[in-house]
Order: sequence, then C-alpha cells, then structure tokens
Amino acid sequence: MARPPSRRPGQNRKAQYSLFASYVIAMTGAAIGLLLIVVAMFDPTGFSAIRGATAEVTRPASSGLRNMVSGVSSIDEVLAAYFRAGSQNVGLRRQVEADRNRIIEAKAIAQENARLKKLLKLVDEDGSEVLSARLISSSASSTRRFARLNAGRWQGIGPGMPVRAPEGLIGRVFSVTPNTADVLLLTDSSNIVPVRRASDNIPAISTGTGDGAVEIRALSAGRNPFRPGELLVTSGIGGIYQPNIPVAVVVRIEGEIAYGVPLANPAKVDAVVVERAFEQVVTRSDPAVQAGAEPAADATAP
Repeated sequence: MARPPSRRPGQNRKAQYSLFASYVIAMTGAAIGLLLIVVAMFDPTGFSAIRGATAEVTRPASSGLRNMVSGVSSIDEVLAAYFRAGSQNVGLRRQVEADRNRIIEAKAIAQENARLKKLLKLVDEDGSEVLSARLISSSASSTRRFARLNAGRWQGIGPGMPVRAPEGLIGRVFSVTPNTADVLLLTDSSNIVPVRRASDNIPAISTGTGDGAVEIRALSAGRNPFRPGELLVTSGIGGIYQPNIPVAVVVRIEGEIAYGVPLANPAKVDAVVVERAFEQVVTRSDPAVQAGAEPAADATAP
C-alpha cells in the first residue's frame, strides 16, 4: 500500500514561508472583516467614511475594468458594422441623392408658389371687372374660333373687352347684340396678344393657330428663348388686356417659333368675367409727354 502524501512542506523553506504568508493574509483579512462589521454596528458614520475612502481609492481600477469589459463585449458589434459598412454606404448615397432631388423640387415649387401668389394678388386687386357671364357655346371645328356669352349690350358689354376665366385669358369681345356677345378666342388666327414670359419678362407675341393652340414669337431676334413648360402672361402692352393674366404654357419648340396651349379651355369653362379694356395712363414723367406738347389746360392758361 502506498504511503499517503504528507501535507507538511518538509524541509523546503520557501514552501514553509508561502504557507505561513497565506495563513497570515487569511487571518489579517478575517480580522479586518470582523473589525469592519464591528465598526458598521457601533459607528455607522465612521463606516460610511471608510466606505467612501475605499470607493475613491478603487475608482481608477473599477473604471479601467469597466472599459475593458465594455470593449470586449462590443467587439461583435464592431465586426458586424465593419462588414455591413459597404451596403450601408451605398444606401446612404442613394438616400442623399434622393433628398437632394427633393430639395431642388421643393425650391422650384416655392419659387413657383411665390410667383403665383403675386399674380393672384394682382388679380385680387384688379377693379376692372364689368360683370360675370356664362359661355353658352363655342366653335370646335370651324376655321374661326368664337364663343358666345349670355350677356350683351344691355348688360354693359362692348366690343374689345377682355374675357377671362379663373384659369386664364379666354379672348376678347368681337361683336355684341342686346343680350349676347361673340368672343374671339385666343386660338383664332386673327387674335394677337402681347405676352411675356412670367419668369423673366421676355416679351413676345401670341397668335392663334386655328387648331386649339397658339404660336409664340419672341420680339428679340436670335435664338428662341422659350422652353417647354414655361408660363406666358399678358404684358399689358397695347391697351386691351390687363397685365399678368395667365395666357398659355409652352409645349414644344420648332425653330424660332414656340407653340403653346391656352390655360383656359372654352369647352370646359362655364363662368367667365368680362373686364374693361386696359388703358395705360401716361404721366408727365414719361418721355412721350416731356417731348410733346403740354396738356390743353396749360395751353389755355393766361
């Protein structure tokens, strides 16, 4: 039978010192723990001070261990984010591009709204309205483009008065009877309307083509300045139409000529407004007055 191993360290002094030191450390720890229990029971204030001092001493070590544990636990998240970075970058680039396009569209809509609000303000402040009437018929296939109103001379309508709908200009009164009036539409080949581009005031002339469209020619020579989608409004030149009435939108370009479609379709419009002919008032500051003769009142003055 084998002899059981001895628990004594024998003659090895290093082993003896190690065993003795472990006993001393264990006894010292037990004594310190017992002392802390006694202090906590009989002197809570002193125990709180000891606990606070211990917390301050061990704070750096606790923070370092906490950061180490957090770093180790987040390794999987870092690796997953690294492998997904490529697809995430592609998605973010697409989202940024889409947001950029939306911002550009929003700016364009804001500018268009501001311009339309100005036009609406001008219309609201306009006091040239004579009366409201209804379109009772319009020519659809004849070479001349006319529409008929259910009001005439007895209601105060006269030849040359502009006729407009909420969407834009319809035309001008061509002839009247006591209770009806014929309106020469924008699309008639003999109807010429001075217009301008709403965005930058480039002047042009609109002429009907007889087939439901209008022909726009710029007054300036050279390359056609118009583009599809641009809005044309009346310029007020000529003394018939009030300025800033929507007329047509450009749909195509052919050389130096632009073709547009009227914003107001007589076949779909019910109620219209008949206005007084626009008259431009010439003041003394105008070059025409300065270069010409003085008014009659001044000529008769003593």
